[in-house]
Amino acid sequence: MLPTVETLIIAVEKADSANELLTAVENLAAAKSEAAIPTLTDVLRYNNPGASVAAVDGLIAIGKAAVPYLLANLDGYNYGARAWATRALGGIGDVRGLDLLLEAAVSDFSFSVRRGAARGLGNIIWSDLEESRVSEAQKAVFAALEKLSQGDPEWVVRYAAIVGLEGLGTAAAAFRGAIRELLGQIRETETDIVVRLRADQALEHLQ
Repeated sequence: MLPTVETLIIAVEKADSANELLTAVENLAAAKSEAAIPTLTDVLRYNNPGASVAAVDGLIAIGKAAVPYLLANLDGYNYGARAWATRALGGIGDVRGLDLLLEAAVSDFSFSVRRGAARGLGNIIWSDLEESRVSEAQKAVFAALEKLSQGDPEWVVRYAAIVGLEGLGTAAAAFRGAIRELLGQIRETETDIVVRLRADQALEHLQ
């Protein structure tokens, strides 16, 4: 007999070691149940990266149903939890998370939050946004990613911004030319070789 979601939630709550918690979260995430959303979100606050990765994967698998709870319970004090939640929202790509991702990308003090937001901005499901709002929203995303890709002090954030730009360019043909031009500039001016190589890869993909 398969365990119920309630049983899986209790297993997470009662886990008394890092490995036991990881296994319990993986099992709960695999259930892909909306009833698991609060518990998976709580796990993002734990100091257990493996369990947090499993929780993020579970929330992404649940999809759009997880977005309202994530938005309502974003931890403003725990930047680690905020980074994981941002990663989950970015992975889901729901337009309801767009404003939060934009703000986090350009203003959060935590580079891990900015990195997650930058990646997520390239993953937005634009077909879910009112057609009249798409162009302005994409313009805001491009501006945020342009700023991050050229001005963020952390190379991992600049790298993530290029990933986001590639995603935007794939989804929004109207911005592809501007994105290619920007990536060409990055290839010439970026000091970190890993970031330059990622710009090359994005340029090749957006041919």
